[in-house]
Amino acid sequence: MKLVTYRREGTERLGLLKGDYVVDLERAGEKAGSTIPSDMISFLTSTDETWQAAAEIDHSFDVGSSQLIGVVFPLGSVRLAPPVPNPSKIICAGLNYLDHCREQNVPIPERPVFFSKFPSALIGPGEPIRWHPDATTQVDYEAELAFVIRKKAYRVHREEAYDCIAGYTIVNDVSARDAQFADRQWTRSKSFDTFCPMGPCLVTTDEIPDPHHLAIRCWVNGEIRQDSNTGQMIFDIPFLLEYLTRSSTLLPGDIISTGTPDGVGVFRNPKVFLQPGDRVDIEIDGIGRLMNTVA
Repeated sequence: MKLVTYRREGTERLGLLKGDYVVDLERAGEKAGSTIPSDMISFLTSTDETWQAAAEIDHSFDVGSSQLIGVVFPLGSVRLAPPVPNPSKIICAGLNYLDHCREQNVPIPERPVFFSKFPSALIGPGEPIRWHPDATTQVDYEAELAFVIRKKAYRVHREEAYDCIAGYTIVNDVSARDAQFADRQWTRSKSFDTFCPMGPCLVTTDEIPDPHHLAIRCWVNGEIRQDSNTGQMIFDIPFLLEYLTRSSTLLPGDIISTGTPDGVGVFRNPKVFLQPGDRVDIEIDGIGRLMNTVA
């Protein structure tokens, strides 16, 4: 399933992305005799039977039916929000791609490096990335694969990791490099408002059986800047989840972003940073494309 949170008439609701249409899952479930929550977090924590009902809708629903007013919407008539608009945590792995370490000429880390982004940084597909010029003048892009937690996770063994994961999405780990290097830590520089574009959807794990062999690319104004593969990860997803949950409890809807490959602006020669009017596109196989402009 490709799950989305969509906005229409001032409200956010849970939907299925079906080509150029969004299906409202709660209302489609009512027509099918099933009870499905109307928001992402409630759906993530729902029963296996509820997930199965949603999967059956995904497989069988006819978006071309003429009797689906209020259930099916053309994609252009709604706005996609971040798939998980209200996570308790956004945790990011730094220095987790071999090619990203090589471009910086830094040693491969012996253990994962984590930092947080504030949930208030989240924006959805098509929303503008913004900042005040008195706060930063060196804003960078980072294409990343992220996974979303389905159920409460603590002291999880790597063999159980995928049981705790709902699915995968795209994150742009937008970074204020001057603030990052001045602070000598990463959280503030990566948590400016709008610095966490996410989407376009949350693809459930059954559709991506191996997340470690996916092409990942980023374009700025149509120019390819990052072109790699998630096989470049140093620490794989089960290891990241096991390592994190040794000390911290992850909750349904928590987002863990797995790092970026080489090609970021700060390590190009000459350095290249985002400017007002730029367009950033990130694409990961099996998930889709996340596009945001710079205001």
